[in-house]
Amino acid sequence: MCAKCGTGTMNRRTLMAGGLVLACAGVVPAGRRARAARPSTPDEALQKLIAGNARYVANTPVNTDHSKERFSRAAGQQPFAAVVACSDSRVVPELIFDQAPGDLFVVRVAGNFINEDGLASLEFGAAVLGVQAIVVLGHSGCGAVDATIKSVKERELPPGHLPSLVDAIRPAVYDVMAENPPDLLAAAIDRNAVLNARKSETSEPVLAGMHASGALVSVAANYDIATGEVSFL
Repeated sequence: MCAKCGTGTMNRRTLMAGGLVLACAGVVPAGRRARAARPSTPDEALQKLIAGNARYVANTPVNTDHSKERFSRAAGQQPFAAVVACSDSRVVPELIFDQAPGDLFVVRVAGNFINEDGLASLEFGAAVLGVQAIVVLGHSGCGAVDATIKSVKERELPPGHLPSLVDAIRPAVYDVMAENPPDLLAAAIDRNAVLNARKSETSEPVLAGMHASGALVSVAANYDIATGEVSFL
């Protein structure tokens, strides 16, 4: 399914072989264990997330018993979607999309951007575990994006390891600053999610190959903490 990478071949079979090693840590490749009502296409996976968020907003969740299927989950995982989320403590993907443990493969970092480690995680989630949709989820009032805006305006980097975070988010800030939006923070949050969803979609060889074949879709979204609603961008 995937193209060659460098002098070696990086394909689904290669990643599956790697998955067998990780199975020793309790990870089981996709197809090893069936889950009820698992989406059969990327579009169905997105619709399942949309329906789950609607239940969350309406305060009518169906995934409230987290002990249910605990024993079967110990045999392995088969998530249907991945969420690249901010580390913000108010952003909890399983609650936001009303999904059970084992349904979502979550990659978290302040500012919900995708670095090399994030790409590797998403490749494993998609090619080995069978994830069909990747959602890069920004959120209202993101502190990481706000800090990046401040750093850009003041032309001063924050202390410690924070400059690496600023460097990752800065492209989105520069993009929207050139457009002079009425709400710079909100615009930068959305653009950051969009740019990283695009990065997921075009990352060679694994993710881009799966997108090209129709096995995977990547989208950007914004979570409103006050209302609980997720808007797809």
